Amino acid sequence: MLHYVTTNPGKVREAREYLGDDAVTAFDYDYPEIQSETLAPIAVDGARAAFDHVGEPVIVDDAGLFIDGLDGFPGPYSAFAEDTLGIERVGRLALDAGASRATFRCVIAYCDGEPFSATPDSVDRGRRGDDLAVEERATAATDDTVDATGVPVKLFEGAIPGRIVEPRGTGGFGYDPIFEHDGTTFAEMSIDEKNAISHRGRALAKFAEWFAER
Repeated sequence: MLHYVTTNPGKVREAREYLGDDAVTAFDYDYPEIQSETLAPIAVDGARAAFDHVGEPVIVDDAGLFIDGLDGFPGPYSAFAEDTLGIERVGRLALDAGASRATFRCVIAYCDGEPFSATPDSVDRGRRGDDLAVEERATAATDDTVDATGVPVKLFEGAIPGRIVEPRGTGGFGYDPIFEHDGTTFAEMSIDEKNAISHRGRALAKFAEWFAER
């Protein structure tokens, strides 16, 4: 059984779409989260801490909204910014600064205590230009395998480009109402529509393909 360390049932449902209903279970563990300007080190540290606690295969994810014109803010601090400022204020900061271009990113970290062999290129070469460019930049900035402490962690990153808009829609969670992709905010999409293109879904798709051969 694969333990997804999260208290968000939506994440577990999304993972089961890619891995199967019986393959994933939620695990509630409040691991200490390090501070970093990028997502990967946070996910790596969390996966190691979770595996040490659970003792069985785990996945941990870290995600954030990166606004180009605000130097990537809120990025890894997205949850803190949402709690302290609120999504509407974050959106207003971006729009007032003329900084509408943004990217949702997600890093999934897997750990089972065993080493990993090399895997194929994780970038979907069939994706259209703007999405591909975003993912190529994301992949270039993230090591596929990290084992500096002796506990290997495998990383899978997904990213989706969009822009910041005035809040629209009632679905989703977090920054979904202010993030628009192809003319529709994440909060205006159905769960299936969002999961099919989301940053987390793209990371999960890469992980599921690799995990099937694990």
